[in-house]
Amino acid sequence: MRNLKLLKCQRCSDLQGPGSPQFFSVRTDTGTILVASEYGITELDPRAGQVVNEVSLTAENYLPEDGSGSIVGIQDLPDQESVCVATASGDVILYSLSTSQLECVGSVDSGLTGMSWSPDQELVTLSTGQETIIMMTKDFEPITEVEIHQDDFGEGKFITVGWGKKETQFHGSEGKQAAQRKTTEVQPAMAWDDRRPRITWRGDGQFFAVSSVCPQTGARKVRVWNRECVLQSTSEVVNGLEQALCWKPSGSLIASTQRHPNKHSVVFMERNGLLHGDFTLPFGKEQVKVKELLWNCDSTVLAVWVEDMNPGPEGQLNTYIQLWTVGNYHWYLKQSLHFGSAPPSVPACVCWDPEVPHRLHLLTRGWCSLTYDWGWSTERSLGDDVCDNANVAVIDGDKVLVTTFRQCVVPPPMCAYELQLPAAVNQVTFHPGPQRTNDLAVLTADGRIFVYCQKKGNQSDSAVGPSGFRIVSQTPELKETYRVDVDEQKPLAVRLLRWMRDDTFLAVGCGEQPHHSRLLILGPSGTPGPEQRLEIRSCVPVEGHVISLCHCPKTGTVALQLEDGQIRKFLWDSSEPSVVEWRNSSGHTVHFPLPCVQTALGTVAGEEHFFGLTDRSRFFVGDTEIASNISSFVVYDTFLLLTTHSHTCRCLNMSTLSVKGLLAALSSDGGQNDETLRRVERGSRIVTVVPQDTRLILQMPRGNLETVHHRALVLAQVRKWLDSLKFKDAFECMRKLRINLNLIYDHNPKMFLESVQTFLRQIDSVTHINLFLTELKEEDTTKTMYPCPSVTAAQPAPGGSGKKVDIVCDALRSTMETMDPNKYCLSILTSHVKKSVPELEIALQKVHELRVNPPSAADAVSAEEALKYLLFLVNVNELYEHSLGTYDFDLVLMVAEKSQKDPKEYLPFLNTLKKMEPNYQRYTIDKHLKRYKKALHHLSKCGEEHFTECLNLVKDQRLYSEALRLYPSDSPQYKALSCAYAEYLVEQQQAEQAGLLLWRCGETPRALQAFVSCSSWRHALCVAAQIPLPPDQLALLARDLADKLIELRRYTEAAVLLEQYAKDCEEAISALITGAAWEEALRLVYLYNRQDIIETNLKPALLEAHSNQTSFLEAQRTLFVRHKTRLAVVRELKEKARLELLEEDAPDCPDSDLFSESSSVMTGTNTNSKYSHSNSRISARSSKNRRKAERKKHSLKEGSPLEDVALLHALAEIIHTVDKMRDEVHSLLKALVLFGFDSQAGKLQQYCGEALQLMESAIPEIWQGDQAQSHNPITGPNSTANSIMASYQQQRPPLVIQQDAEIFIPPKMKNDIKWKLSILK
Repeated sequence: MRNLKLLKCQRCSDLQGPGSPQFFSVRTDTGTILVASEYGITELDPRAGQVVNEVSLTAENYLPEDGSGSIVGIQDLPDQESVCVATASGDVILYSLSTSQLECVGSVDSGLTGMSWSPDQELVTLSTGQETIIMMTKDFEPITEVEIHQDDFGEGKFITVGWGKKETQFHGSEGKQAAQRKTTEVQPAMAWDDRRPRITWRGDGQFFAVSSVCPQTGARKVRVWNRECVLQSTSEVVNGLEQALCWKPSGSLIASTQRHPNKHSVVFMERNGLLHGDFTLPFGKEQVKVKELLWNCDSTVLAVWVEDMNPGPEGQLNTYIQLWTVGNYHWYLKQSLHFGSAPPSVPACVCWDPEVPHRLHLLTRGWCSLTYDWGWSTERSLGDDVCDNANVAVIDGDKVLVTTFRQCVVPPPMCAYELQLPAAVNQVTFHPGPQRTNDLAVLTADGRIFVYCQKKGNQSDSAVGPSGFRIVSQTPELKETYRVDVDEQKPLAVRLLRWMRDDTFLAVGCGEQPHHSRLLILGPSGTPGPEQRLEIRSCVPVEGHVISLCHCPKTGTVALQLEDGQIRKFLWDSSEPSVVEWRNSSGHTVHFPLPCVQTALGTVAGEEHFFGLTDRSRFFVGDTEIASNISSFVVYDTFLLLTTHSHTCRCLNMSTLSVKGLLAALSSDGGQNDETLRRVERGSRIVTVVPQDTRLILQMPRGNLETVHHRALVLAQVRKWLDSLKFKDAFECMRKLRINLNLIYDHNPKMFLESVQTFLRQIDSVTHINLFLTELKEEDTTKTMYPCPSVTAAQPAPGGSGKKVDIVCDALRSTMETMDPNKYCLSILTSHVKKSVPELEIALQKVHELRVNPPSAADAVSAEEALKYLLFLVNVNELYEHSLGTYDFDLVLMVAEKSQKDPKEYLPFLNTLKKMEPNYQRYTIDKHLKRYKKALHHLSKCGEEHFTECLNLVKDQRLYSEALRLYPSDSPQYKALSCAYAEYLVEQQQAEQAGLLLWRCGETPRALQAFVSCSSWRHALCVAAQIPLPPDQLALLARDLADKLIELRRYTEAAVLLEQYAKDCEEAISALITGAAWEEALRLVYLYNRQDIIETNLKPALLEAHSNQTSFLEAQRTLFVRHKTRLAVVRELKEKARLELLEEDAPDCPDSDLFSESSSVMTGTNTNSKYSHSNSRISARSSKNRRKAERKKHSLKEGSPLEDVALLHALAEIIHTVDKMRDEVHSLLKALVLFGFDSQAGKLQQYCGEALQLMESAIPEIWQGDQAQSHNPITGPNSTANSIMASYQQQRPPLVIQQDAEIFIPPKMKNDIKWKLSILK
């Protein structure tokens, strides 16, 4: 649904050459034109407006001096820097553009009628006066010469087996006579036909076609030859076939023209010579003749050059050039250029540019050069409110096809309505004002503007048309007709027409100089006359060609682009209109790096920007390139929508993004829940966006349309509706487009809870409310599925404390019960069932109430319907179990009847329950439903006769704590339960708690046994005193407990038992000496006057302890030094290995980069994987194996992968062990000094102090390097990627070691403890 608009018209009328132009060729490298006339060759430069070179062919006698000679072809040869010219007399002339030398490279005696070069310029074909074709190479070496007229069909002759013959077909009512083949009379070529052969090549240069007049029949035939000049096919007999011939560069069709008895058509042939489609020219059957057909280089536009057959009143012929395009198998006349009948303005030569697809070159008989640059544009209405119908206008000859996408999506070539104009249409523009964006103005080829306005009143007033069908789109009425009064009369005197206000138009015209343009503000002249005229109110000259013009209705800004990409702002609404440079907010000039064929104005982050898209898919915002794969774009409101060549459609909110944000968004691939990205069909282009809606219209390459609802547009519109409390519109859109309904609440929870009544009244459908309730989830969709792209948007206030589903269900239910509980009965049931913990019992109870007390309202729901709906929400078996849990047998039967259960299954069970005592009945039900706590509660009320069953239930389900709370503490049941609980605790290795229970309930012997088993000696002695035990048994108990404590190395507590309860002071003193409690042992020695023990036990123990401590300290010191030394060696080896690894990164090793990084990574990952695999393998094994694996991980074996870590671990253990000896050594030193062992004490104090000093001084040396390395990888200006990676891998602890992070933390020593004795210094 695109039109061809004129971007630039370059006119140069100051040129003059000898004679009249006959043929011309475009030089793509210089942009000049080589024109062949009856006197010679002239090179023109239209941009500079001058003649570059003239070459006379009459001086060398190639052409007669009287001007009677003619040229049959001219071709620029860039590779040879030459131009080739063929004359009718038979000479092939090569003119060197570099040396300015003429050379006749060949001559044909019979003369030449045509010359055509292959697209790759490797071959040239010449048609001669003897009706032959000569094929030559680019060096003019003959390849072959063949006759044009051949009786053979060609190599592609059809093969038939007779099935398709007309004689074998059934002809129905026509009878057998229809089977007789009718011979059609072949009509000769037209009288005006010049009878010259026409040669055209396919785009790839593999085939060429020749149209020639058959000498036998006098009619034209088309023959197709291959590159070796071998005939491939001959066209079927086509009566009325004319001379124009052009092969579509893409290779699919050959275009020609055919005159029918009732119409004049452009027809298309396949390579096999068969007709394949046509379209009718908008002329009478004898009105015009087609001089040439010309395809542009990308096969998208077909130019038709026609001329009147009958002279006008002045005896002159009018000339037209029409541009046709095809879409959805329909041919559209996009532009029609009327050149009038004046001889100087009549085109003499026309051709498309061989490199720029939409550039048309034209040279008139008066040597006026015209160059037209066309571009694709979609003419859409500019409104952004609901009044705008999303109009798109398509030009088709003298018709404008308008589709209103708000009301209907009509696939082209059909439309909502069409406007018939009296002349061919050149341009269409829409009114920019609010409420009037459906009005449009049409510029026709005869220089008039027709203004169409929408009819007043509501469109729905005329609901039914004359044919009985409903009229969706009203056709606008013709309001005004203006004649554009400009000083130029050539075709398309004005271009880039824009409707600015009611009676004001803006257009671009050619300037007085070749490289200048004029901005024309047009308005009514006000002078009376038969028709109103638009005169130039203001004319502003612009240096350079204006190729695009944009107007933003919101801001009133008019921006224009020059052919070199410069951007200007046109101050059109001021008293003196002027053109100024476009500057950004910082005051810098902005221009496009490349000229853009599609432009638009938009606001990004509060600043107005100029958007542009080049013909090479590069997209710019000002001077910043945003993307390089954009196929189309449109600016709608605050959104920028783009389609890409990666078959996606992006929708970006410009109000929340900066230019850099747009660049980043288009550079990213988008996440899973990225609402800005949508996949579309290959080749899709944006047609328009329906304002204040969610619809985006796309057109496929073939021409068919697709309507998509882009997620970003949908969510933006839904958010607007929710903010304005339009819940019905939002709900319908979300339901239709499958948007999660949780967004209604998640968008603004506080607002929703405050507007629940509004929500219910707008939705007003129980089914829709139920749908909303059933879709509720705890998930916050604004953070997961539909994250808001606005980073500055305020976070919505929370709706309340608790779970989201429960909050919404409770809020809706309470409001529905207040408004109309009968109407919303099913929704109320849904709110109960949907809660995080379903309230099925309450829902069933409400159904039961409906059955007992049916509501009297007419629209009320019956109990049967409610239960049926409830069964739809909940599994029938689950509902049956919950109904049984209500202990209401009527309700149970009601549910059971609706289920698939067999009555033989549940009726006996229900009958048995009905016969039971109520509490026991409920116990049985709860036990059946496995609600054991409730079952225990009911069973405890059934009396003593069921206590055994109760006790068994408690034991089976381990409900001891619940059971104890159900009975008084002085009851026998309580005691029995306590004893059972104690037995369970003993089994669970919790004997002390068992003893407390037994002691509390009076079972003192069993409590004493429990306390003794867990060595709780204080509780045991208390229980023994309560029993009471005799003194001898109490002493025996004390000795047993003391033995257990000594085994547990609790010597001080054992000494208390032996001294106070067993009355054995000697054993108590012995226990204290064994436990190194020297001071307490001395106290008892002197308390019981047993000084003899000092000599017999205490002093030997002190000396033994001194010896043990000294040897232990010496061993720890030696081990510490050895580990420290080994750690230094290991670190040195690892550093050496790292440096060797880096040296491998040499220029002569092509894989050094990969090897260095991969080896570094493997060094760490192999170790990690080894131990992580080991740990995962032993995770379920015994603790013994686990400790074994831990020891293996910290192996001190030399050469092990983690030897340095194991050494660190061992050194830390030694430091912790020696540091903890301070208190023990201090106590031993005091005892040694007391008994005169000063030398031993001094030696011990010295050894211990030296060991502590050694370790304290070594800590920084051992841990400081690792700590720095673990945090500071080697980086810097002299580092490379490989060195950083290798250093990082070497210094970084592997993953498994990071689990033992404390190893890399230096141990802290307890230096604040005063353990030394001053008297020993």
